Amino acid sequence: MSSGRRHTPKAFPWRRSLWIASLLTPALVVMVLFVLWPLLSAFRLAFYEFNGLQPTGFIGFENFRKVLFEQPYSGWTYNALKHNIIAFVALMVFENGTAFLLAYALLKALPGHSIHQVIVFLPVVLSAVIVGFLWKLFLHPLFGLVNQTLALVGIGAIPWLGNENTALGSILFANVWHWLGFPTLVLLAGMQRIGKEVIEAARLDGAGDYVLMTRIIWPLIAPSVTIVTILTFIGSFNWFEIPYVMAGLTGSPGGATDVLGLYFYRTAFGSTTTGIQDFGQGSALAVMMFVIVAGVTAIALRYLRRREIEL
Repeated sequence: MSSGRRHTPKAFPWRRSLWIASLLTPALVVMVLFVLWPLLSAFRLAFYEFNGLQPTGFIGFENFRKVLFEQPYSGWTYNALKHNIIAFVALMVFENGTAFLLAYALLKALPGHSIHQVIVFLPVVLSAVIVGFLWKLFLHPLFGLVNQTLALVGIGAIPWLGNENTALGSILFANVWHWLGFPTLVLLAGMQRIGKEVIEAARLDGAGDYVLMTRIIWPLIAPSVTIVTILTFIGSFNWFEIPYVMAGLTGSPGGATDVLGLYFYRTAFGSTTTGIQDFGQGSALAVMMFVIVAGVTAIALRYLRRREIEL
């Protein structure tokens, strides 16, 4: 005869633990195999000299010394780093600045705002490779859509990707077009969390759009701004696909579009144009990129979180 007792989850705590472990184990295995192990391997290999892909001996910090202080490697390193910094500043100003204005416009629920949200976010779902090839065709000096449009108003053909003064800006524009929808929706989500009574009270006090955006909305969406800023920085220093597709592995013309991602790849695995291949120096560059991204992100995150509390 049954005693009528029910077996609650607390009666078998090991079952709950086993269930949680079974869910976490596949993800942990993937993280260890494809993230943690390659990262630790890069740290180790950065201290070795290589012959092709075969380590030949421990050389300490020699690879780091070469990429930071020995020409021509140091020149290539600082040139690529400069372009990553320019990309971050440009994306913060133009991409995220435009995203803030678009988010505010969408917040006002103008006619057709729902379809506008879809249109703004649509390029984000495209592959970066597709976006790169698309804008490379648009910017072609002979039959590109951009130059054909400019020809209608009497402006001659411009080699957008062949001129050192316009190449990096053209690639940044393509990147802005690709990713603009993401910060727009993140900032819009932050704005939608603001109580309507706050906006209405500011309107009753005579606040215009400028005052409303700068004095009311901007401080209240600080958490969303933190997310957008951190992701923009990480994306700027991991930038690879669009520059690779639009400008090539050497960052042409004349290194004007070279970034750390491209420099790392052609150093570690070689390039048909440069012929230089040193896996040890490539590993050193990868370690430097990780330290820059992780270090600056940790410092910036701490500062921005404190700023959220102060606001």
